[in-house]
Amino acid sequence: MARKLGQIVARGNQRWLVRVFLGRDLQTKKRVYHNRTIHGSMRKAQLYLNKALRERDLRRGVKGSKVLLGEYLDHWLEAGVRPRVRDGSYDDYAGQLRRYILPVLGDKLLDAISPLDIQNVYQQMIGRGLSGRTVRYVHAVLHSALNQAVSWQLLFQNPAVGLQLPREFQREMLVLTFDELRRFLRAAIPTSSGLILAIAATTGMRPNEYLAIKWTDIDWQKHTVAVTRTLHRRDGCWKFDGTKGRKGRRVIKLQNWVLELLQDLRHSRAQREMAADVWRDARELVFTTTSGNPINENTLRKHFKSLIAEAGVPRLRLYDLRHTAATLYISAGVSIKVVSEMLGHASTAFTLDTYAHVLPHMQDQAAAQVEWILLEKQGALSGNVIVSGHMGNSQTDPALERAGTLRDGEDNAPKSIIKNARS
Repeated sequence: MARKLGQIVARGNQRWLVRVFLGRDLQTKKRVYHNRTIHGSMRKAQLYLNKALRERDLRRGVKGSKVLLGEYLDHWLEAGVRPRVRDGSYDDYAGQLRRYILPVLGDKLLDAISPLDIQNVYQQMIGRGLSGRTVRYVHAVLHSALNQAVSWQLLFQNPAVGLQLPREFQREMLVLTFDELRRFLRAAIPTSSGLILAIAATTGMRPNEYLAIKWTDIDWQKHTVAVTRTLHRRDGCWKFDGTKGRKGRRVIKLQNWVLELLQDLRHSRAQREMAADVWRDARELVFTTTSGNPINENTLRKHFKSLIAEAGVPRLRLYDLRHTAATLYISAGVSIKVVSEMLGHASTAFTLDTYAHVLPHMQDQAAAQVEWILLEKQGALSGNVIVSGHMGNSQTDPALERAGTLRDGEDNAPKSIIKNARS
């Protein structure tokens, strides 16, 4: 067939390469083709070629061949992303594109972007030592943007389809044990950030959630706190935003000793006057600076690092207090569904997948508990129990003993922490 109409080239048994001429690159003046390998009969390849030619003719005259990728992405962010996502997500998408895509491909024509161009960008990212997760995240954003370009009839097909992506290795989750958390809280509570970190470690809330708590969110009778908003700082201004997903709006039970510390804070706050230049909405916040302004997450993160070193516990991120809370609740036997609701996860399946490392230890504990109940109901003879068909001396399961020790010690540890903080 004529080059300008299209070609079907045999590539082997029942394999055909369909080529459609799209025009010339305005910069390089080289011919640009759409290529697709079709598996099956010659008739199937011909049908695809006819369809491709029709679609090529339909899109002639559109602006896809005249707009730069950078210009298109700016338009996509404003028209296709901002109306449907939270400001935080918008900033994330824009940041990924600005850091990794625009410097390399931003000045190239939209319809001149090839799969190889994008693949080379990913390869450069890997060469710079970026993780597979980062590459996959950038790919997801760019893939979505180019899919929209296809829907808007600016592209014939999405060049981000069918690329080779690096494996995403699961990052080792760092959490504190019960004993380590007690040591950390003893060091943290007497400080200005102590109560914030105590709430982080006992509720599993995200940093931008607990920094956005208002006094009206706390139910003093039910001992709960409602998560209804997040706090962000953009362009030098503070702003409230919605929670992450529909299930991000939730109610979390507060531990008694945490509630006592909140009551003490409310009493001391009532006796303190706010500065005149304080952000108006900050007057209702539970956690503020000494001048009454919202607390910056970066400032809290720095203080957290110093407290970690002072307490002598393993180094971890501020966000890992959320994982610590979830892991300890699951280890204590709390239902996965309850933990999922507490964390505001979209599904219980996501919670199970995230904290699967805790479940094998829970199985040991659960088996020991059920075995103990069964034998207790039937009455073991002379302190002996039947285990796997053999008679043996009754022994306390280490998992049960450890869990019992943790539960017994929990009521005492926080009280001593409060006592030390008040003295």
